[in-house]
Amino acid sequence: MAGTNGSTVDALLNQNLIKLELDGGGITKVAVVILLTLMSVYVNCVMLYSLSSKHVFKESSRYILFAHMLLNDSVHLLLTTLMFVLGVAFIKLAKAVCSFLIFLATATFRNTPFNLAVMSLERFVAIRFPLRHAEIATQKRTCFAIGLVWLFGSLNILSDIVIAAVLDPNYYYVQMFCSRDQIFIKPWQLDVFNGCNAFFFVSVILIIVFIYISIMITARSASSNKDSAKKARRTVLLHFIQLGLCTMSFLYGTLERALYIMAGSNNSLFVNLRYVSFLFILILSRALSPLIYGLRDDAVRPLFKYHFCPCPRKFSPAVNVQ
Repeated sequence: MAGTNGSTVDALLNQNLIKLELDGGGITKVAVVILLTLMSVYVNCVMLYSLSSKHVFKESSRYILFAHMLLNDSVHLLLTTLMFVLGVAFIKLAKAVCSFLIFLATATFRNTPFNLAVMSLERFVAIRFPLRHAEIATQKRTCFAIGLVWLFGSLNILSDIVIAAVLDPNYYYVQMFCSRDQIFIKPWQLDVFNGCNAFFFVSVILIIVFIYISIMITARSASSNKDSAKKARRTVLLHFIQLGLCTMSFLYGTLERALYIMAGSNNSLFVNLRYVSFLFILILSRALSPLIYGLRDDAVRPLFKYHFCPCPRKFSPAVNVQ
């Protein structure tokens, strides 16, 4: 991984640096990232507005969790792009300000797989305990689950920031290029951070696989609702695909090193390959997953189409939440 210094343009996405030259091609690449992020955030905001426009969505734990995923991924995309632009523009930040940005970026990065696991558990309850689903998956418990998602997503990086603030006497004054690696004071912190990432993702994978198998078994039961079980199985499978996209982001550092070896001494080739992998793995993966999930939902899709285009209409489409 490249170091941070004054002779290069360093931009951090999660925990990785991208170098771009400030020529016409570099400016075009930055513009593509910004436009793609703004377009994705706009789509997410339209979906959030669609969900808030109907009271029935606010009462359903499924759509509360979906709205949280949209908000979480929008914040993550905006922070990712902001840190990218700050690096390209050679802008240094106070370490305390950078720590706050890294805290939010890391927490929102980790929240997505946790949120997917909770969404899968909600579908599991809906299929295995349909008569008790409304009793178990209440608004209060859903909000509590979201609180736990943020707790697990932010605890590790928060502890690193606290350690940095305590051990670094110039923490609130020193200027730095915003890089997560600069937050670490001790070498073991990086190992703990990567270990937590691996543990969390493997745990979520096991949870989703278990739920998928359980729903498949339930679907074969003669007394089960075949259609509901089939839809739930497809939904959980989609969650697993979304988790795969998150895992690609998690493995970005490994891919970056592989690209460096493949490019060899051709620095220009490495920079271009690095940018393409960054664009598709770190930006598009987060931009596409909420869109795919929302548009396949029969209740959300009509409202999204209605609100996406700001054309005047007389009637709002009806919603049928299953």
